[in-house]
Amino acid sequence: MLSVGLRMRVLSLVCSIALFGLPMTTLGAVDMPRFSLPSVTDGKVVESSSFAGKVLLVTFFATWCAPCRQEVPVLKELHQKFEGQGFSVIGLSVDEKGPGVVAELVEQAKINYPVLMADRSTPRKFGGIIGIPTSFLINKAGHVVKKYPGYIPRGLLEKDIKSIL
Repeated sequence: MLSVGLRMRVLSLVCSIALFGLPMTTLGAVDMPRFSLPSVTDGKVVESSSFAGKVLLVTFFATWCAPCRQEVPVLKELHQKFEGQGFSVIGLSVDEKGPGVVAELVEQAKINYPVLMADRSTPRKFGGIIGIPTSFLINKAGHVVKKYPGYIPRGLLEKDIKSIL
């Protein structure tokens, strides 16, 4: 078992590698995995089924990951811009220090989209996450259509979201 410090350094390295843009993957008709995860702000369990019929951008992140934090303003803007058209960002935190740390970021950054605590099985359900941030674009039928490892430029995200709204 790796020490917490060594684990953080390894994850930080993976996070930094992800920043330099591994290629995005276009996927076939893979269903979005089901989940029941607690909200970081109030602890209420949120079911994946509550997002049925929406276009979603599900993003795995951590509060200590610089590229993840860099994406927050873009994700907030896109959520606000397209929310009325049936779109939502969903943040899935992989922070090991628990929801309190994540709730502080949500409050500080005024995050306007749902932020949930991923459990250990959630990244596996999405096919595995090798670095963060990693995001998945899901169409209205509930199919994962794109996987984005690393930081995603705003223009690319907006174009891809518009194409499936």
